[in-house]
Amino acid sequence: MTKTTRDLRLSAALLAAMLAMPVASWAESHGGDDDSAMTEDHSTAEAAPSPQETAPVVGKEALDQVVGTVGDTQITVGHMIVAKASLPQQYQSIPDEQLWDSLLEQLIQQEVLAQSGDAKETPLVRLSLENESRSLMAAVAITAVADRAVNDDRITDIYKRDYVDVEQGKEFNASHILLESEEEALAVLEEVKGGAEFAQVAREKSTGPSGPNGGSLGWFSSGMMVEPFQVAVDSMAPGDVTGPIETQFGWHVIKLNDTRSLTAPSIDDVRAEIVQKVQQEAVEKHIDDLMRKTDVSRAPQISVDPSILSQTDLLEN
Repeated sequence: MTKTTRDLRLSAALLAAMLAMPVASWAESHGGDDDSAMTEDHSTAEAAPSPQETAPVVGKEALDQVVGTVGDTQITVGHMIVAKASLPQQYQSIPDEQLWDSLLEQLIQQEVLAQSGDAKETPLVRLSLENESRSLMAAVAITAVADRAVNDDRITDIYKRDYVDVEQGKEFNASHILLESEEEALAVLEEVKGGAEFAQVAREKSTGPSGPNGGSLGWFSSGMMVEPFQVAVDSMAPGDVTGPIETQFGWHVIKLNDTRSLTAPSIDDVRAEIVQKVQQEAVEKHIDDLMRKTDVSRAPQISVDPSILSQTDLLEN
């Protein structure tokens, strides 16, 4: 393991600790009644004038509201919002008012460390910031394209095209008797066609899990059954019995009980699926258009040894 790899893991561990420790410390110090907090001199506090009450800043104006300073560097509400969003999932359910002090303390400690003599903008820091900025800006662009692509008319048009105006297909209700050999299946087929009750024969002779239920497979749509079974069912009419049909499970004697036409789902049932499809198509087209319009070049891989990707020691000072 290289020094830079260790530094990366150490940085992640330190960040996790800085995220977690203030929250835990705050919870411990505010978890119950603490009589020691009452030992302060309240006479001074009572004598102090009450600060004038003002309405808190809300909305986007609050992003630049300064909540702390370290030297000349300001820490704002916007920084705290981003910090909370990056917390591990287990802290997301903690009420904001309980997180406030610990988040602010975390940011202050980070800034103090960032301003210390041990902090430097190493290649790792510089390149990580560039990658992070690129990734975030791309995400903003993708979100804008995806949001523009969706409107009620577009959703309705695709719903009509893909669901209402197309054949929905059929569903089948069938039963079967599964046997180990073709000879056994032929004998059972003859028995059923001779008047024996299909369900009773299935209960007595089928080796499949549906046997105790009279061989019933319930309703299924095209493609749900293995191909030889589905091909046989497609050619049958309700009430028909056929066989033997061989699949990897054995030999089948099949009875088609009924069929029914599938109906299109409601637009509400498939709205999320349509939205996702519209957005994905819009984003892919937008990226393709941008790639065609933009001057892009790629160095041939032969100019750089691909194994360099694992040489994280190059990011050291």
